[in-house]
Amino acid sequence: MFIGGLTGVKMELIKTSVMVAGKEISIESGKLAKQANGACVVRVGDTMVLVTAVASSTPKEGTDFMPLTVDYKERAYSTGRFPGGFFKREAKPKESEILVSRLIDRSIRPLFSEFWRNDTQIVAMVISHDGENPSDIISIIGASVALHLSNIPFEKDIASVRIGRINGEFVVNPTIQQREQSDLDLVVSGTEEALTMVEAGAGELSEQEMLDALNLAKEEISKICKFIKALPTKEKLPITEPVIDANLKAEVEAETLPKAQECVTIKEKTQREVTWATFKKEMQDKLAEKYPEQSVLIDCVMEDIFYKEARKLVLTKNIRTDGRALTEIRPITCEVGYLPRAHGSAIFTRGQTQSLATVTLGSPEDKQVMDELTGEYKERFLLHYNFPGYATGEPKPERSPGRREIGHGNLARRGLKPILPDEKDFPYAIRIVSDITESNGSSSMASVCGGCLALLDAGVPIKATCAGIAMGLMKEGDNYVILTDIMGMEDHLGDMDFKVVGTRKGITALQMDIKIDGLTTEIMAKALEQARVGRMEIIGKIEATLPQPRPELSKYAPRMVSFVIPQSKIGVVIGPGGKTIKGIQETTGVEISIEEDGTVFISSPNALAVETAKSMVEGLTAEVEVGKEYKGKVTRIMNFGAFVEILPGKEGLVHISKLSKKHVKKVEEVVSVGEEIVVKVDEIDKQGRINLSKTM
Repeated sequence: MFIGGLTGVKMELIKTSVMVAGKEISIESGKLAKQANGACVVRVGDTMVLVTAVASSTPKEGTDFMPLTVDYKERAYSTGRFPGGFFKREAKPKESEILVSRLIDRSIRPLFSEFWRNDTQIVAMVISHDGENPSDIISIIGASVALHLSNIPFEKDIASVRIGRINGEFVVNPTIQQREQSDLDLVVSGTEEALTMVEAGAGELSEQEMLDALNLAKEEISKICKFIKALPTKEKLPITEPVIDANLKAEVEAETLPKAQECVTIKEKTQREVTWATFKKEMQDKLAEKYPEQSVLIDCVMEDIFYKEARKLVLTKNIRTDGRALTEIRPITCEVGYLPRAHGSAIFTRGQTQSLATVTLGSPEDKQVMDELTGEYKERFLLHYNFPGYATGEPKPERSPGRREIGHGNLARRGLKPILPDEKDFPYAIRIVSDITESNGSSSMASVCGGCLALLDAGVPIKATCAGIAMGLMKEGDNYVILTDIMGMEDHLGDMDFKVVGTRKGITALQMDIKIDGLTTEIMAKALEQARVGRMEIIGKIEATLPQPRPELSKYAPRMVSFVIPQSKIGVVIGPGGKTIKGIQETTGVEISIEEDGTVFISSPNALAVETAKSMVEGLTAEVEVGKEYKGKVTRIMNFGAFVEILPGKEGLVHISKLSKKHVKKVEEVVSVGEEIVVKVDEIDKQGRINLSKTM
């Protein structure tokens, strides 16, 4: 079947499908977005995503990187809803959309040649959503299909699957409902031969269990890749590899090699970077007249030499730039309680990477409302990661969080979430902020460690101590080296960035990006085990600083109680127009939140005010019990007796004959309006009237 060529050429319709885990994934192309280089609609159930691939026809001048942009967008109409907000129009991307954009980007980026310099954009747009089948996995598959169908050159097709685990059994591509029951949320992308990207949150799974899940994912990915490979394709655009003058290359290499060998052994980051940058500037100035307009190529040759020398140091001599052993972790220092007013704070420093982490505790009103395609819900746990320019000694304008910051924060959040106490036991909203004050690699893992320390300092009764570590890989042929706790240069020059978060029991989060083919199960197993050993060491450092949560919350943290009232009583507590609940809040100074299921949350810095408000709410919702004694207030006096309010809004009658053991002529002889007396409930008649007797 013929597929159209460049823009404007007619494309014939393609309709085909593949079965994955008993579900049909269908591909349609040639109906929508026909002017894109490549486009397809991927469908599972009634969830449909339109994915397009577009690239400029010529390389972008003056760039030494691949200019790739990936955007994932969710249309509200896909679920028959209006967008939230004042303007009723989709605006800036939500964090969930950014996270899926990153998943697609990290999955497909290894597809491209290192010399591809054409502006390239992938757009995945959710146009239908059934509330059952997630759209992220088919968006990744759609990106691969769109590129395959297009004239944009790529190395290999990729595919993606999600693995869940319910009651100890793995599930491939679980539904949204199944994911809620799963203790594993693993997204894996890869080629027919190897994995390229991993993202996971888990409930303390063992290393072997995670390996089993990855192997299952690999089998399904291979099947989908073969399906994509069989689809038609176009003639690919040419890739222009830079042509370097032989004399220029020889001259640059002769002078650069000794300096590169010197620089890769400089242990201190800033000194190394300044020395190398100064030398590069000198070389550029020296060669500028002899080789005009060749500055980009000169820079490429020099960086290539530095890259090879740094890797050679590790691969042939087992020596790291900063002098550490391959499995050695950088020096760690931990400090807690640094900020006097924060509910919990910690400084976690590992080498030249440092996180200032804080915990803020709030009421349920502080939960973040998440407006997703599947509906709104409230998120109790937030983790915000910030990476200012000063962390690396660079002047950088402060802007809203970028995709990298959102991604790193999400990874740290996924790692820490399994250790949080159950909401019914600890009903606080929790916000962690990790401000990276210094960085030389693995700042997201420092956020995990700092966040755990801050939780301990805040007195949050976490289930276990949690830590994170970043692993690296350098591989040439069959020779490879796995590095523990990689610094920034090792991340940049290495072949793998493998972040593992977990407790002593198991893994809680995982993120892996691979730059090469050939990552075997053996290498992955070794990396996981090496990460486990490193994680245990870091957990030991954290526990040596603060072995368990502080016994009490900060005096600045709100005090909170939660209890459940009958749903039928919610209206009684709120009152007409909110009058009753507002009155309690104004009287006591507390904050009250009532959930739809009848759960009541009362919070205030004043513990006595919390208890007072709780008594008032319980009084409003309590039922009168026959035979029980109550302390009540006389509200009215009649000839035949006195009315006494025994609970808020609930009055009973003490007949004149039951005011005293003696004969009473007038009620006023025994009680007066406003007087508090102890009464007993004798009866609640068929009409709901409460008959009381005064306790003698």
